[in-house]
Amino acid sequence: MELWLELLIGVCLSTLVLCSFPDQERPQAENVHWVSLDFKTILRWSAPPSNYTYTVQYAEEDGDWIAAPHCIQISHEECDLTHELQYKNRKFQADVQTDDLYDDYEDLPHTYSTFFNPYTQSELSAVSFSILKVGEHSVTLNITDPLTSFHVGGKQLSIRDILQKDLKYKVSYSKSDKSMERKVDLDSNVAQISGLDPGQSYCFMVAAYVQNRHMSVSKGAWSGITCTSGSGILDELDMRSVFQAVFIPLVLLIVLVTVLAIYCRFCRRKNKTPDSRTRDPPRPFTAQYCNSGVLLL
Repeated sequence: MELWLELLIGVCLSTLVLCSFPDQERPQAENVHWVSLDFKTILRWSAPPSNYTYTVQYAEEDGDWIAAPHCIQISHEECDLTHELQYKNRKFQADVQTDDLYDDYEDLPHTYSTFFNPYTQSELSAVSFSILKVGEHSVTLNITDPLTSFHVGGKQLSIRDILQKDLKYKVSYSKSDKSMERKVDLDSNVAQISGLDPGQSYCFMVAAYVQNRHMSVSKGAWSGITCTSGSGILDELDMRSVFQAVFIPLVLLIVLVTVLAIYCRFCRRKNKTPDSRTRDPPRPFTAQYCNSGVLLL
């Protein structure tokens, strides 16, 4: 009798649980897409709110699927695959599956990404540059490449280290009045722009460029604008030259005037007698001389 009673209670409890918590439809990842900048590659997707988690797998074209170690049963909707894909010139595909511990793998909802090649499809951020030298008819630029997330032998790699000879630069320049804008392609980080009009101010912008890419990802973002002066004199002076030519003499002059002022004040106080009875009668002059011979008004 007691056994039947326990079975009845168990059935009732099971029925109550099933009625109270109906089976929730498992969500499926949507809008699965790649976001990659300077070879830092992240897979993102969207899904309706739920308590389900997701697991991400990736594979080379015609290769075996590999689970991303840090993207197993995750609740957030993105997975950083930078170090899995690296910067290889190969096509990869990702699979976002909805996790369910009680179903077989084949029955789980899956959403596959498009194929992605990090070497040819990762976007490029803006480079920076400085003006090394301004000549009468030319300007020499020094371009600095963005850094990536990869380190080799203790060195953080730049996009130049990865793209090597494939990386070029587009330079856009014009006179400061925005007339006659011109563009030129450069191969190296230090290059000379020639054919400029003497005595004119020019403004420059630079962008990284990879010729054998699709047009949508071939050019990086444009850098900021840097202009030369009309005469070019200020551009040829570096900060050390300005410091030596202007700041140091100014400081020395200030120090010299301060020392002379203090010394003369000391001389004047020294010449004064504290006892009024022994003080010399006032001189009929409007100026007094220090022992150093400096005139004090």
